[in-house]
Amino acid sequence: MLLHLCTWTEVESYLQGSQGIIIPIGSTEQHGPTGVLGTDAICAEKIAIGVGDIVHALVAPTINVGMALHHGAFPGTISLRPSTLMQLIHDYVISLAKTGFRSFFFINGHGGNMATLKACFAEIYHDLEQQPLPSPDLIRCELANWFMCRSVYTEANRLYGYSEGRHATPSEIAVTQHYFAEAVKKYPLLEPAARGYSIYSAKHFRQCYPDGRMGSNPALATPEAGKTLAELAIKELSERYEKFLNQSEMP
Repeated sequence: MLLHLCTWTEVESYLQGSQGIIIPIGSTEQHGPTGVLGTDAICAEKIAIGVGDIVHALVAPTINVGMALHHGAFPGTISLRPSTLMQLIHDYVISLAKTGFRSFFFINGHGGNMATLKACFAEIYHDLEQQPLPSPDLIRCELANWFMCRSVYTEANRLYGYSEGRHATPSEIAVTQHYFAEAVKKYPLLEPAARGYSIYSAKHFRQCYPDGRMGSNPALATPEAGKTLAELAIKELSERYEKFLNQSEMP
């Protein structure tokens, strides 16, 4: 169930049975010469919808721009500063909490969002205690990175091994190919891809990783593999969501 396709009365009815909601979050950033800019947002959104269908949970509108400042030297990248993203997440949660939501399950598709999300959760818990809400201590936020699911990691390692790399990975490219045929891009790749450099400024990133890849070989991606990876993520995150929801109802 997609929140933006519901009426307010349907949401009010939903809240009588569950106070949980899934929030997909990704990024709009370079993913090498063969990865579409929306890779992280696409993966998070499609997997979140799959989870929502299984657990019968509402899925909020996708936050498709994240913290990607380090990719800013590549055309097309859009980024929020960490402070801006924190304000956005804060307002998302506060708005929904005021109307009765209590459990916020963020399905994330971008590693660059992780530190900001965790810091934001701490601020949300503090700020909610200052709000005129019943039982603000029952508000819970959970970060679930689909690409870090044990089943996904195991399968990606089996399929790609050392060639999975750290960014513009064949696993995430494969998932986008599964959902969008037009995401299959062909481009001659330099091998081997650069790897091992620390990430600092956007200019430094492009100097170290000139084509945007970080040790990965996205040419190995296929829609068939993407289907398998997405299904594994959906299954594992569905179980995790239900566990999270049950724990959120406990004192």
